[in-house]
Parts: sequence; structure tokens; C-alpha cells
Amino acid sequence: MRRLNTVVLCLAAAFSSFSALKLAPSAEPKDRNVILSTTTSTQDSGLLDILVPLFEKQTGYTVKTISVGTGQALALAAKGDADVALVHAPSLEKQYVAEGKLLNRRLVMYNDFVIIGPGSDPAKIKPAKTASAALRLIEQSKSRFVSRGDNSGTHNLEKTLWKEAGIEPKEDWYIETGQGMGATLGIANERNAYTITDRGTYLALGSRIILPILGQGDKALLNIYSVMEVNPANGPRINTAGGMAFADFMVAPQTQSVIKSFGVEKFGQPLFVPVAGKREEELGV
Repeated sequence: MRRLNTVVLCLAAAFSSFSALKLAPSAEPKDRNVILSTTTSTQDSGLLDILVPLFEKQTGYTVKTISVGTGQALALAAKGDADVALVHAPSLEKQYVAEGKLLNRRLVMYNDFVIIGPGSDPAKIKPAKTASAALRLIEQSKSRFVSRGDNSGTHNLEKTLWKEAGIEPKEDWYIETGQGMGATLGIANERNAYTITDRGTYLALGSRIILPILGQGDKALLNIYSVMEVNPANGPRINTAGGMAFADFMVAPQTQSVIKSFGVEKFGQPLFVPVAGKREEELGV
């Protein structure tokens, strides 16, 4: 606990220069509540535990975080039940932007997905050259695989990989949890099964997960997070100014600096790579 407090204090100190930065009007915000619709991985990794208090302190807003799968997070924003969305399913995000439900999509950060599984690797996926090839081996061996099954960004990525592998998993070895990343990792761990997870949540859960990383490095496993404002036409309660303030905060240089250092002290590596101002093409997508 003492070490965690030290990390929080160090990260908070990095924001001392924010006093001169105008992320929101200097006057007290008219509507002080901001609803953030986001994915479970930003919550489970611990990143929001650092960033949300910093945003609240700097701007005077109070953030209510709704942490669900990306598909549900986007749907909530489209219905006007959130003011800003922070998610990680680029193709789905672009659909909502094209429909005018969400506005001003900006890249924030990325990490990657990894395939984890039993140390004995019964499907022998470790030598596989691609993620889809690894899934094909899992299916051929009928090794147990745990899926989030919740239309999240992680689940959508998984479905894309199964499609690339030419497989529609339906048999008993394939288990859908309908839960977030942390809970799904726990179930995979208990069942000694394979699963796909974002690296940030996997590292954040640490010694609680004994399953090793067996598949990584495929370009298809890149995990990009974006922030989008909610179109005020989506509903009467939307706090447009608050949503914009949070979106601006996420791409501000000082916030990007905190993201860059998050996880380094505890894990020896950052859990996310900041990419504000960049395009997907620059990331090799």
C-alpha cells in the first residue's frame, strides 16, 4: 500500500504544471458531472484510478465512470447516456462517427493483446507465426478457450481472428463468460484455459494469473484506444462542455506524459504507449 501511495504521489507531481493549463473554463462548471463510458481494461489496469482524480482536481468536474465492454460503452454514448467515450474498437468507433453519434475521434494510446494459456501449452501455439494460426491450433486440439463474449473491443478482435482462421467456435471447449477482462482472466486461470487479453490488464493482475503469455507480437494484436465526444443531439442531458473537457484532457501533453510512465515502476514497462496527435497509419495498422 505504501508503494502504491508513492506511485500516486509521483504521478500527481507530474501534473503540477497543469495549474496554468485551461482544460475547462476558469469559472466553476455549470454542470459539474461528467459521465465517462469506457472499457473494462482502462479500469482493470488501474489507469483511470490515476487520471480521473487528476482531471477532477484540475477542472472542478466530477466523473462518473461506466466501465463495460466497448460495444456497450459505445451504445450508451449513442443513446445519450454518457458525455464522452474512451474505448478500443477502431472499426466500431468509425461506424458511430460516420453515423454522427460520436464526434472528434482522437487517438489516445495503445498497448497490445496477448494470448495466454496453460504452461504446458497443450495446443502447441507458442511457435505459431500469427494469432489466427494460434487459434487454429487451439481448435484442432480442442483445448479449452475462454472468451469474454460481451461484444467488447477484445471480443471483437477475437472474433476477427477466428474468422481469419476460418473457424466458428461453438463446441464445448469454447466458453463465453459475458464478463469483463478481469473476471474473464480469473475464469481462464481457474479453468487452466487459453484466452486473449490486453497486456495492461494481464500485468496489472500480476501474480493472481499464473497463465503465461504464449502468443504475442502479431500486428493484428495491436490495441488502440481513442476518445470521442458525444453528439449533443443524442439526448437532452448530455454535458457537452464536460465531455469535451475530458477528451481534451486525455490528449493533453501532461496527461500523455503520465500515461507514458504508468506501470514503469511496478512492472518495469509502461502499460500503455501514448499516441495523441498520431494517425493509425503511423502505428502500422
